[in-house]
Amino acid sequence: MNATPRVLAVLDDILASAAPGERGALWHLAEQGRELDANVVRVPGGAEVGEHQEDVLDVLLVVLEGGGRVRTGDGEVELGASAVVWLPRTSRRGLAAGPDGITYLTVHRRRPGLAITVPSEASAYEGGEGPCMLDRVCPECGRLSEDPAPVFCSRCGERFPER
Repeated sequence: MNATPRVLAVLDDILASAAPGERGALWHLAEQGRELDANVVRVPGGAEVGEHQEDVLDVLLVVLEGGGRVRTGDGEVELGASAVVWLPRTSRRGLAAGPDGITYLTVHRRRPGLAITVPSEASAYEGGEGPCMLDRVCPECGRLSEDPAPVFCSRCGERFPER
């Protein structure tokens, strides 16, 4: 792993090079050996990232352009350019873009990879297969949505295919 600090991206350049109608992940951190994940995501005007709950990771969200609101269990939080929002793990939240859309940077600890494990003898393994959830896997970043009918990915903002 290269432990030398370096500039990975310039946000102004990322935003300037994105096509006006481009949406979803405009950039993501892809360095080998990292312990963080970061994404620049654009959600078009009026679109939403469905309500969901992240049980494992705290997320820091920084609004780069546009605005919108985060729906929480306690109401709504208005977002404008340069707002910095902490989305604590276990909190329920949904994001709605304002009329001009919203572009934001998210940063969080890297999610551990999926692993196949053998159940311990102490657990009651009943066997069988879980229901197919491929329609809940984001086609852009591969994240499994907790929403049973997702519209936009909570990680990268990509729209799920129509059912």
